[in-house]
Amino acid sequence: MAQEWIIPGGPLGQAWLACVAAVACWALASGADDLYLFVAWASHLRRLKRAFSPPPGNLPEKRIAVFVPLWREHRVIREMVEHNISAIRYSEYEVFLGVYPNDAATLEAAAGLQARFPNVHLALCPHPGPTSKADCLNWIYQRLLLFEESTSWKAGAVVVHDAEDVIHPDAFRWIHHLLDRFDMVQIPVLPLPTRRWDFVHGIYCDEFAEYQTKDVPARMLLGGFIPSNGAGTAYRREALEMLAQSESNRIFDPEALTEDYEIGYRLHRLGMRQAFLPPAFTGGSLLATREYFPRTWRAAVRQRARWITGIVLQGWERHGWKGSRRDLYFWWRDRKGLAGNPLSCLSNLLLIASPFCLHGGALPPPPWAAALAGVLLLFQSVSLGARIAASARVYGWRFAALAPLRVPVANLINSAAAVLALKRYVAARWAGEPLRWLKTDHRYPNRAALAAAGGSTLVSGALFRHESCANPQLRRTRSAAV
Repeated sequence: MAQEWIIPGGPLGQAWLACVAAVACWALASGADDLYLFVAWASHLRRLKRAFSPPPGNLPEKRIAVFVPLWREHRVIREMVEHNISAIRYSEYEVFLGVYPNDAATLEAAAGLQARFPNVHLALCPHPGPTSKADCLNWIYQRLLLFEESTSWKAGAVVVHDAEDVIHPDAFRWIHHLLDRFDMVQIPVLPLPTRRWDFVHGIYCDEFAEYQTKDVPARMLLGGFIPSNGAGTAYRREALEMLAQSESNRIFDPEALTEDYEIGYRLHRLGMRQAFLPPAFTGGSLLATREYFPRTWRAAVRQRARWITGIVLQGWERHGWKGSRRDLYFWWRDRKGLAGNPLSCLSNLLLIASPFCLHGGALPPPPWAAALAGVLLLFQSVSLGARIAASARVYGWRFAALAPLRVPVANLINSAAAVLALKRYVAARWAGEPLRWLKTDHRYPNRAALAAAGGSTLVSGALFRHESCANPQLRRTRSAAV
């Protein structure tokens, strides 16, 4: 009779084994999924590089409308507009600043910018705020229509940005070039660099570098829908008009907490062509929208709770598990963090608790334990290695070397955000109330931060007089803004 394998420690040991088995099964499924995506990305790297050729220098400019929704952004919007207008190497664009009537400070700042720059326009929402970013964007679109009716100018594309964005000088040229083939183009969004020991912001740096270097390009290669990042997203005018026709003139869904994710799926469902431009160096800097993300525990948990509520819980409620096999696969990838984040913390606790649960000596572990541990170690090594390499490419190896130390902190923050999202979602549904939009506070980088992010390109762009500007008055105004 075979000897029975017994976990010492009595009921405590048995409970420990049950938890380990559950966490191991989840880690096996999630790790296999991550490995599959990594292989899909790595095996198509050459194809990915060939897919996006640089725009030709003599390409006629497409007219672009830039939407910037604002709520209590008076501290950053002046610097944002001043820097970007002076740095962008493109002339055919108009900026529309969405402001609420009960936000006096931001309204004053936006009105001042409109008076200074001929291509900046105030888009006043007809009701007090805050509502949601999507609602503000919809009213900005209405302001664009009024502007077009009163002038001969008509936008061929719309680009959405946030009040804290540092726009790459060549971003609009790439957008114009790619919108000839696609209906939606997403420029990468990457956090600005901070100190290596700024762990909360460093988590954003690691995760965004990995996600936009590997995950989103692989998603595009596998035929999945491309979620908008909410900033640096460009849409062909025809795509937005089709959304307006299909959704009672609501291009952006005002009830969605993550309207950027939602619009990506809605465009995909309508058969629109989507593209994500992988991070690439051009002119000595990364072609990406740069900004600061939350740098405190509370702010990070708050922001991520909104993402989880909108993408996972609200998305599950709205779309369920319907669609093609590709859709189902990416529903799984986008939603698995709701369980995966807390389970990651649980695995750490189980490791710490193992000496206490197994106190008293143990028989040799079962044969499958070593094999399972080896597979999980392989999955973790590939995942962590990809994150370190992606982070190093953007922020350097000295910063990326601390990525393994930031992973446990990320697990704690993501777990707290998952719990907070569930709590708020259940409370809102129980009370029959709408889900509330949790706004993130923003700050704009100073010149030193811009230099660290993009070398001389971003900084010198603020002092560069664009001889390519078709409008001499606009060129003089941009130069005087510095």
